[in-house]
Amino acid sequence: EKIISFRDAIKGIADSNGKLYFVGNGASASLCSHAATDFTKQARIEAHAFNDHNLITAFANDYGYENWVSKAIEYYVKPCDRVIFISVSGNSPNLVNGLKYAKKEKIPNASLTGSNSNNFLNVNSDYSIWVDSKSYNIVESIHTIYLTLIIDLFIGKTIYTVN
Repeated sequence: EKIISFRDAIKGIADSNGKLYFVGNGASASLCSHAATDFTKQARIEAHAFNDHNLITAFANDYGYENWVSKAIEYYVKPCDRVIFISVSGNSPNLVNGLKYAKKEKIPNASLTGSNSNNFLNVNSDYSIWVDSKSYNIVESIHTIYLTLIIDLFIGKTIYTVN
């Protein structure tokens, strides 16, 4: 049910010509790149990942590491877009501040988290999928499965050829 709801929220953004923006730290940042590429290439929904080293270091240097995500959202994301936060803990200060900014500006958002169910991103995102595990590798792997499943739901099948 949560996966279908998450997919429908993304479809709503795509139907209004909005873009997806993914953001996370560490391995979740890598998943953001993977998801952005596959949403764009496979599902035909324009998507980007906030993980360019120049963007992160310039914004972190000027605004503080805990604020670089909120500043990236301010500079890049439009109200017709959606920001998707990916975090095992759901409590990383840079992502928490990014979500707070998105909520204040009424920017659609969603999250994939793990660890404790009462983590900030899970509790405060418009749409959230929470994985009941404290193991980073398990949570990150399940996040990958969920995102690629959502992409396959857009494609309409799980086995397909790449064009």
